[in-house]
Amino acid sequence: MKLHLPQIIKEKDSEKKPLTPEEQKERKKKIRKRILLVLFVLLNVAIIAWTALSEFGDSDDAANLADIKIKWWLILPAAVAFLIAATSEIAKYFIMAVHTHSAPEGASRRKLWKISQRTVLLGRYYDNITPAAVGGQPFQIYYMYKSGIKDGYGAVIPLVAMITDQLGFLILGLISIVIGGLFNAIWSPAIIAIGWIGLLVNGFMPLVILAATFLPKTTEEIMTIGIKFLHKIHIIKDREAATEKARSSVRQYSSGIKVILKEKGLFFKMLLLSMAYYFCLLTIPYFVLSAFGAEIGFFACFATTTAVTAAVYFIPTPGNAGAAEGTFYSVFSVLPVSGYVFWAMLLWRFFVYYLWLLLGIFTQSRIYIDDKNLVKNWDKKVDNFEETAVSNVKSAKKAKKDS
Repeated sequence: MKLHLPQIIKEKDSEKKPLTPEEQKERKKKIRKRILLVLFVLLNVAIIAWTALSEFGDSDDAANLADIKIKWWLILPAAVAFLIAATSEIAKYFIMAVHTHSAPEGASRRKLWKISQRTVLLGRYYDNITPAAVGGQPFQIYYMYKSGIKDGYGAVIPLVAMITDQLGFLILGLISIVIGGLFNAIWSPAIIAIGWIGLLVNGFMPLVILAATFLPKTTEEIMTIGIKFLHKIHIIKDREAATEKARSSVRQYSSGIKVILKEKGLFFKMLLLSMAYYFCLLTIPYFVLSAFGAEIGFFACFATTTAVTAAVYFIPTPGNAGAAEGTFYSVFSVLPVSGYVFWAMLLWRFFVYYLWLLLGIFTQSRIYIDDKNLVKNWDKKVDNFEETAVSNVKSAKKAKKDS
């Protein structure tokens, strides 16, 4: 006996209506967006792959991992240092948003922390895949605006965060290189020299911005003279365009600082959190080296790492690839076995570079899911499926009974 199930879903035989010009335009726009998204993802993958290969493609001298004696319990402090660093940076954005009353209307503290967390992780991700770390800030500003941060603070908060980061590192760098040089804690005079050069390059912009905040006319005159000199030695081609661009950037940053300075003690708090952020990241090589058996002093490792970090910051490659592994070899060469260097540097780069990338990818995935309401839509589909399945079973039983 055949079992005839009733038709649950009736399909319409009507033909599809032709798309209107507006609908066709919208459809093309969606297709273009999807193509650009795919290309963007492929570009990200290519950059990350290139960085990894340029750093660790040559592993012929590496010891067999099974033969290495690693004190794994010392990896835990390195992980904790990264966690404290990330939390310090997220706290900066969160505190600035709270103090400036720029949180989205009706947003809870939990939601504001989530916005701050995602803003930081997006910034670190795009900083690490763009040359000279210039890509993070625009994405941060866009995301904060998109999240509903009010009254222009979506631009002010990332700008101030970047300036305090640079100043925080500059302070730590000066302390480390001066004291390290005086007490011969830094392992090489060459490292001290390139460290000073790096600090000068990294400290120039935040110091100019601070000067422009309190001495705007004097700063503009000095900038004009500097650009004029660079134009004469043919480093800058269009003097007027360069002058206007420099003035515009400095005014934008200094106006952001003035807004934050209105809140008593806020800028100082941000500076302390920035110093905590860099201090934690700069301690990671010490724990990694100790885990691989190196016998080194904490400050000697910290000072040398700070000097080398300053030296590679202005290298215009994604994640300082091609320079980081070369310059940091002077730090990791203290290991008792040369074959350990590859694995120690790989672990260090995981904490200070690749972990940011993984967290950034995860964050972008979560943002995409939230934007598309994929979780809600999936739950709705599951509910509909369950209802349909129950309905089908009931219909089948009824059909069997009637037959």
